[in-house]
Amino acid sequence: MTTTIDLSDLDFWARPRREWDKTFAALRAADEPVFCPREDGPGFYAITRYDQIAEASRNPQLFSSEPIAVGLDDPPPEVAALLGSMLSLDDPRHAQLRRIVARAFTPRMISKAAEDVSTLATEIVDSLVLRGPCDFVAEVAMPMPLEIVCRMMGVPDSVRPEVVEATNALIGALGDPDHQDPGGKPRSAVLADNARFLHELMRELARHRREKPADDIITAMVAGDVSGEALSDADLGKFFVLLVVAGNETTRNALSHALTLFTDHPEQRDLLLADLDERMPAAIEEVIRYATPVNWMRRTVARDTELLGHAYREGDRLIMYYVSANRDETVFVDPYRFNIMRNPNPHLGFGSRGPHFCLGAHLARREISLMLRELFIRVPDIHATAEPVRQRASFVNGVLELPCAF
Repeated sequence: MTTTIDLSDLDFWARPRREWDKTFAALRAADEPVFCPREDGPGFYAITRYDQIAEASRNPQLFSSEPIAVGLDDPPPEVAALLGSMLSLDDPRHAQLRRIVARAFTPRMISKAAEDVSTLATEIVDSLVLRGPCDFVAEVAMPMPLEIVCRMMGVPDSVRPEVVEATNALIGALGDPDHQDPGGKPRSAVLADNARFLHELMRELARHRREKPADDIITAMVAGDVSGEALSDADLGKFFVLLVVAGNETTRNALSHALTLFTDHPEQRDLLLADLDERMPAAIEEVIRYATPVNWMRRTVARDTELLGHAYREGDRLIMYYVSANRDETVFVDPYRFNIMRNPNPHLGFGSRGPHFCLGAHLARREISLMLRELFIRVPDIHATAEPVRQRASFVNGVLELPCAF
């Protein structure tokens, strides 16, 4: 089945969410694979059902993350060399890198980061109370995840403004294929220049930690263990790019969507505030399901195969739409309702179970939980005062601006 709806068209993603939902409901109901042709590049199959995505995610030997998991098109080699994180690798290389990177997400490291998250949440709300009505994205949602990443990676305070600038440029270029920066650089140059800056920063920090090891994440990743496994400078740079983009985007957008959702659904806010500690974990899961900060990931068929009875050929591109699977009527009761008491809630907001399930999911949940808790304890009536200004992108369900008051 070939659809006439162009899911690669950013105009589609600029439409209201209810139009996305209507489109994906129709695609989920199709009896055969849905092919999406493109005028400016190779077409792809839209994988929209929960069971399809779960099955593909469990079988990376058939549905590969290489050459790239986060783009409809393969990037130029010079860009791929800088952005090709473990997100776009298969085993055994993926497993090797994930083992090393996992040292950054041990319970002890997460607990240590949580102390910073709690302190930072207090500082952000302190500033918010003094400032009054403002842009929630700029003053609350964005500072939290990026500052935590910088603290985890030991980025000096003096360099953090440049990291913020580079991160925002990367996110803009990744999300919009027509992106050009104010200086007129093409998208590929914006990606390469800003990724190169982050790589060089990590190379210098790694050199310093090899000379003077410390009890921090960079030391853990660049110091070889008993088997000699360690990240190279290039791998460390790619991991940092992944952290500042993926880690920043998911948490920032989840927090922004949370404020909008609790503004639009005051009965759910009241339900949460009635027992904040008990209901916060389930509320976070429902925010992630309902908002789905990352809309999709790509897979490429490694060899002729079948997926739940339908045939695909080697080289076919599949786009796994988490934003659709999180509304799948066969999995979620009343899926279009925002319900913080939803149980069970096996959403795919952090990807499906498999080798690429989000390694930082636990930290993201901790950041969102501590930030929302601080907000709702100290300014429980905080609310959005206008519709969010959304990012013009298909890959992320991004929020650029969100005015708030309390």
